[in-house]
Amino acid sequence: MEKELLNEQEIERILTRIAYEILEKNKGAENICLVGIVTGGVYLAERLKKKISDTEHMDVPVGVLDISFYRDDINLSNKRKSIKPTNIPFSINEKKVILVDDVLYTGRSTRAAMDALMDFGRPAEIQLAVLIDRGHRELPIMANYTGKYIPTSRNEKIKVYLREFAGKDSVVLITP
Repeated sequence: MEKELLNEQEIERILTRIAYEILEKNKGAENICLVGIVTGGVYLAERLKKKISDTEHMDVPVGVLDISFYRDDINLSNKRKSIKPTNIPFSINEKKVILVDDVLYTGRSTRAAMDALMDFGRPAEIQLAVLIDRGHRELPIMANYTGKYIPTSRNEKIKVYLREFAGKDSVVLITP
């Protein structure tokens, strides 16, 4: 059973708020960059870039990070994952890197993303922006910017649909 939790307008408002929070915390867009975690985080990072650029009138670099090889469960699954290219065409050294993801759950993906980032340099700071925080952390990781906190049970799922790959924007709760 699926229940829609956020529609297109609500997602757009959340992203606008997160963009302003990023600018407020970092005192503007100077020295920041966005890195989206494949797949949903990439599209959200691009949208945040546009909102930040429209407000600050400056270009904010955006990178793409595939964390597949950094996951701690890579050998536990029989499923073959498709690897997407990582593309961070700028230096992250001494930058404030804002990692962007669609859903924060156990924290393991975020940990993998931080490990992967360290292969690209030494950022001044790493911040985390997520559209949805559903709880159930297994690692001591917390988002700096959270769109919406949606408490779930472990047997429920959150699915984020974005127009870039699904043709619509929506967040749904799936219950068995």
